[in-house]
Amino acid sequence: MNLSNVILKTASRLKPLLVKIIPLEALQRHKARLLKKNTDKFRDLNIEPMDRKRYPDGINLIGNIRGDSGLGQSCRLVADIILASGIPMTVKNYYTSSRYSMNCTEYDKYIGNDTPYNINIFHINAHECTTAFMDMGRQVFDGKYNIAFWLWELEEFPAEWRGCIDLFDEIWTPAEFISTCIRKYTDKPVITVPYCVTAPVDEQYDREYFQLPADKFLFLMMFDSESISERKNPKSVLKAYKKAFPKEKDDVGIVVKINEYKEDDIAYIHRELDGYNNVYILTETLSKVQVNSLIQCVDVYVSLHRAEGFGLVMAEAMHVGTPVIATNWSANTEFMNRDAACMVDYKLIEIEKDIGPYKAGNRWADPDISQAAGYMREYYENPVFRSELAGKAKAHIKTVLSMDKAKNIVADRVARIYEGR
Repeated sequence: MNLSNVILKTASRLKPLLVKIIPLEALQRHKARLLKKNTDKFRDLNIEPMDRKRYPDGINLIGNIRGDSGLGQSCRLVADIILASGIPMTVKNYYTSSRYSMNCTEYDKYIGNDTPYNINIFHINAHECTTAFMDMGRQVFDGKYNIAFWLWELEEFPAEWRGCIDLFDEIWTPAEFISTCIRKYTDKPVITVPYCVTAPVDEQYDREYFQLPADKFLFLMMFDSESISERKNPKSVLKAYKKAFPKEKDDVGIVVKINEYKEDDIAYIHRELDGYNNVYILTETLSKVQVNSLIQCVDVYVSLHRAEGFGLVMAEAMHVGTPVIATNWSANTEFMNRDAACMVDYKLIEIEKDIGPYKAGNRWADPDISQAAGYMREYYENPVFRSELAGKAKAHIKTVLSMDKAKNIVADRVARIYEGR
């Protein structure tokens, strides 16, 4: 472990104390400078190329496969594709942040401390790759073919992350939307490997289990308080719901599932929906089967996102037969269309100020709240329309996000990597 990494890890442990004596912005600036200094070194790193005589054929999947988060589920889906392709695999359960719970043990039999095979797939997003390299050391990279599996949500890739491309031989993403963005900044291969979406459910997790009424028409929205809610845009869902239904409408309701919740978010929901009776806020940590079952037992799932790097929950809703209302922009449009969902029109707007990694001047979608409200009413009022669209969505998602498609892409790409080596 190098000195910079020691400093970063020590600062992370001492953060609650440091923020009391040093402004948080100053700490963040110092961390950014330290990470940039190390990222800039990657261009001259000269990682040793893959040596098939040194390591056996197979894939080391490196990422937080136990995580109860969207990234954790993404890592598990990548593992499923590798396993289906028949390529030997081991998993290094690696994470740079412990803010999420890690309760998924389904893949523990594949987890080990070593990376024995000659291909690495780092399921670690770009903003954490410098920390990961500093933490693991170049010995994990040398003699291997190194692939990054990245997600991102906007048309432009942040400048401060582009140096991380130098660590890898190629980049994989789950959506052409992301691949197109990254190709602007590299001539290395950028391969789109769409997920095969599965969504197992359990009938014991029904409305009664979640303490939801059986006699109400229920919409569901989901977001993560620890993530950047401006992108998921839950406020627009609440506004659309208010526009669609008056307070006195007693046979309809909205379910809000919040991960890693903050009291401020709950207070906002109560203020925004003041006077509405059928508002159900769920904050407990759920297993993936429980989440899928929750999605299945409501009537409609709503995502008025501003941008998506894939849109996994929307795909899962379609898979379990729950109709969807979604913004008609970014990666989700690669697996959904107006024949399979209610797609909400939008305007592309500039981001006015930096919001986390999303930079001022970049663009994202501003969905049409009135149109979304109209779709809410249509689903509510027209059960035939709702049933037909749900059926079309279920059939469509199983075609466009099939395991055969995903595993063939991976098997073909790995075969090409091994050619001539």
